[in-house]
Amino acid sequence: MLRFTPPMETVGLVTLTTIAASMESRWSCSFKLTSTTTTTPAFVNHTFPLSVSVNDKTRTSCSCRGRDDDPLSTFSAYTVLGVQPNCSAAEIKAAFRAKVKQFHPDVNRDENETSDVMIRRVIQAYQILSNYTPSQIIETECLDPFDRPECEAFDLFVNELLCVGKACSNSCVERASHAFTFVPSTGTARAFSQDQGEDYQVQCAVGQCPRSCIHYVTPSQRILLEELLHSILDVPYDTSAEADLLYSLITKAKFENNRYQKPKKKTNFSTQHVDWF
Repeated sequence: MLRFTPPMETVGLVTLTTIAASMESRWSCSFKLTSTTTTTPAFVNHTFPLSVSVNDKTRTSCSCRGRDDDPLSTFSAYTVLGVQPNCSAAEIKAAFRAKVKQFHPDVNRDENETSDVMIRRVIQAYQILSNYTPSQIIETECLDPFDRPECEAFDLFVNELLCVGKACSNSCVERASHAFTFVPSTGTARAFSQDQGEDYQVQCAVGQCPRSCIHYVTPSQRILLEELLHSILDVPYDTSAEADLLYSLITKAKFENNRYQKPKKKTNFSTQHVDWF
């Protein structure tokens, strides 16, 4: 019996080039709004809202899937970036950077619960129009949240490769059912609600996990970790290299997130009413 093993990457020094190469062409996802589930084909030939107002401060995590969703068409890619088909490469690049800034999870933390989905669609659209691979996009645009976290780590990520699901003696779903749920397809736990960093029950669930598979990460880190996790769960062959990469990224995220410091506010001062001697 032949087993295909992907080439082993260096685990000690992880860059986003490695994770992007492992996720080649997997920037598709589906998400749930209220009671209706929408998949990526619904975005085709559709005008995207700039923002979605929500009263609740919690955000619902999207469930990413890359195997069953159709890729964007070229026309839809122009629509996502908001540019004309006859635009130049410089205009496409400028539109991509503007959209990344517009739909960044940190910027839309309290306003747009679809920011995770849109940031993936923006990257996929730029990949189509620029003929870049995901690794090239990350390298050229410096999209590496593991090297420099963009904010404090309050988003929840469950490493489903270690989770034992309902067999867990201290289940996070039982402890904090408003933030975690069991996935029917795998039986493991998954965080479906974000912005729960100050919730006591969530903190207990994270701290008391017997396998230490729940982690606090930044929104951008969570998006990439979810992409890599689903790329591991969706393939039938040996993914030990990707699993080692996932563990290494989580370790790096912990280290960098613990070092993160909020930007200091500059002191406002004026010399208008000061007597100079």
